Amino acid sequence: MRIATWNINGLRARLDFLRLWLEERQPDVVGLQELKLRDEHFPHDAFAELGYHAVVHGQKSWNGVAILAREPLEPVHTGLPGQQDMGARLITARVGDLDFTTVYCPNGKHLEHEDFKRKLAWYDRLREHWHETTAPDSCAVLCGDFNVCPTDLDTWDPEGHAGRIFHTQDERSRFAALLDEGLFDLFRELHPGERAFSWWDYRGGAFHREHGLRIDFVLGTRPVLERTRDARIDRDWRKKRDGMTASDHAPVVAELD
Repeated sequence: MRIATWNINGLRARLDFLRLWLEERQPDVVGLQELKLRDEHFPHDAFAELGYHAVVHGQKSWNGVAILAREPLEPVHTGLPGQQDMGARLITARVGDLDFTTVYCPNGKHLEHEDFKRKLAWYDRLREHWHETTAPDSCAVLCGDFNVCPTDLDTWDPEGHAGRIFHTQDERSRFAALLDEGLFDLFRELHPGERAFSWWDYRGGAFHREHGLRIDFVLGTRPVLERTRDARIDRDWRKKRDGMTASDHAPVVAELD
């Protein structure tokens, strides 16, 4: 079973690009973030042509999450309770024996901005929600764009970025608290010492200079970890294809038995 997460950075702009990736990689379940469109504008027919069902929690111009799956999806949660004012950032569905959640965590902008405090509160509520709804021994995935570098290994310039947004102890402690709820970072579990990134700024040749951050994760409970035989960042799909501009994020993929 191949599962994945991808911040697509605007589905309208990236639909054909995403279709190419789906055709080539053939994932079974995918969490998408940053759709930037309303539910009624989601291109269900385009994905159905490729054999995918979809559940969507969209929002005009901003945010928005969706799950694509080859099997029919059973919606479970739409939105993070108590955090609706932060936009469309969470959706959960059951796919076979797997509870699959994808999230688009708030960015926070910068440490002095009010959104930084709201980001931390959103993280606190996510941990509470996960604790309330998911048993550690269940088969469950939490994936998406978490907008945090959990360790210095997840950033290209740990000294230069120390204490800055995505790198603060406040953010890292919130991410660690999620893992304490019985979750495992599948990529890091399989590649404990590898410096690899999932996001690169469009500016300054960041991608080619390897100036990136690892902020996109597939997290799984222990039963998921025990089924995981591979996890990787699909870096090639951060490159242009057929004249089309890629998202600034690369997909993250995990292979489960």
